Amino acid sequence: MKLVTSTQMRELEQRADASGNSYAAMMERAGKSVADALCARMDVRAKKILALIGPGNNGGDGLVCARHLRDAGARITLYVWRRAPRDDDANWRLCVERGIRTVRAEEDKELGGLKELARDCDVIVDALLGTGVARPIEGLLKDLLAVVKTKSPNHPITFSPLLPRARTSLTLADSNTHPRPYLVAVDLPSGLNPDTGALDPATLAADLTITFAFPKIGQMIFPGAGAVGELIVADIGIRAEWAEEISVEVASAGEIAAKLPARARESHKGTFGKALICAGSANYVGAAFLAGAAATRAGAGLVTLALPRALVPIVAAALHETTFVALPENRGALAARAARVMLERVADYDAWLIGPGLGRAAETVRFVCALVGARHSPELDSKGRKVGTNRARLHSGIERANASPLPVVIDADALFALAQTPRWWKKIAPDRAILTPHPGEMATLTGLSRDEIQRDRIGIAKKFAAEWKQIVVLKGAHTVVANGDGHATIIPFATPALATAGTGDVLAGVIVAMLAQGLSAYAAAMVGAYVHGLAGKIVEEEIGTAGGVAS
Repeated sequence: MKLVTSTQMRELEQRADASGNSYAAMMERAGKSVADALCARMDVRAKKILALIGPGNNGGDGLVCARHLRDAGARITLYVWRRAPRDDDANWRLCVERGIRTVRAEEDKELGGLKELARDCDVIVDALLGTGVARPIEGLLKDLLAVVKTKSPNHPITFSPLLPRARTSLTLADSNTHPRPYLVAVDLPSGLNPDTGALDPATLAADLTITFAFPKIGQMIFPGAGAVGELIVADIGIRAEWAEEISVEVASAGEIAAKLPARARESHKGTFGKALICAGSANYVGAAFLAGAAATRAGAGLVTLALPRALVPIVAAALHETTFVALPENRGALAARAARVMLERVADYDAWLIGPGLGRAAETVRFVCALVGARHSPELDSKGRKVGTNRARLHSGIERANASPLPVVIDADALFALAQTPRWWKKIAPDRAILTPHPGEMATLTGLSRDEIQRDRIGIAKKFAAEWKQIVVLKGAHTVVANGDGHATIIPFATPALATAGTGDVLAGVIVAMLAQGLSAYAAAMVGAYVHGLAGKIVEEEIGTAGGVAS
């Protein structure tokens, strides 16, 4: 599913209108979809619903919604800001014909009528601005929103969009514990910037947002994403193929399920690939365990852990399904000479991972840089069979017997090691690596501040994926996966259940398992990040936002 800017959305609407799907028809579908979504979540009969109506198309959507809710038995009041009734406004006329009560903000002295309505209603429908926010909210609108905001949630109930599990939204049956109106946003909460995710201080945080045709970029970027609540994408008749050239999308459950590696009944362990994981140090033994365990759970046929020699018996006592390579060490950290041992083994695998828990000792940094930048070409006989291995020739990318670059996931302390080498990306074969930084690690790699990165997560991930010619997985709430061709995919999960030590090691292990099973680098990054995020949501549902741990 594509993720669009406000400009792209306007262009798609214009194209739809020109092709015969008129603005009036799209408005009818949009408003009805809001009413249908609300009716699906509660019995609206006799419920008091306050619809805040603005002057533009968003207000028109709100009028359509109000009419359908009235027909469903709700007690609707329109509170209108800067929308003059016109003879050619069919949606206004249909509301008048139904006798729907109307209060005009400009005539509401000191907003007393609004205060009474907000205090007494069950549901508030926000159809004031939508994508029309263009400047700071001031004046009467700011005062209007302040009145309603006192009745709306300080911390919205946030569910990840497109989650393929049934969720129970807040309903009026919860009114004893949530004595406030249920707030529904039409397209976007008023005050949320659709392109940047910035929030005006006056923004109304929603329990439920129904957006139209495609989700908007601002709905996936924090702080805006935190004001959306549950997100539904409603069809208004815009053809999906018109958006094929848009380079940013949000991953959906169906798309990810289709990419999962096949599991044929006649398979054996070799069918599902061999993954090699270089991880761990004396201070971070658990990182090696978590990455290895995750790779086995994610379906790799064989997982080998390459660890500092002293760690092998410790991890082996807890992780029984993996094999091990004992590497030379220096006081619990990998020694630089361990690169030679790795280079003799790595070409026997389908994918490898380096970084979780390695530490930042000087020798370990040298080990990482030598290994990540090495080419390893096995010697072949006349039939192309491997008969021996060459020693490391330190340039541009480990290769397998078929001369294709061996894909690698570079995580955690290995990212720190790379950052110590000027123009490190020139030493890695293009499209060979998946880099998995969190915002702090991305700051180290790029020289930008963490705040700069968080303000433009999609743009930064795309920019550096293109510059480095590698896949970038920028971790965090709504992880961004970007490639060197300018494409980016948003993973629609944001849960504090994943904000605990070791979850990054789990993610790295899942991704390398997907690589070992034959997925392309971009597909492996997408699938791994989605499965990881969904697992976090399941932990949140079963345990809560606190108390879940990486293992």
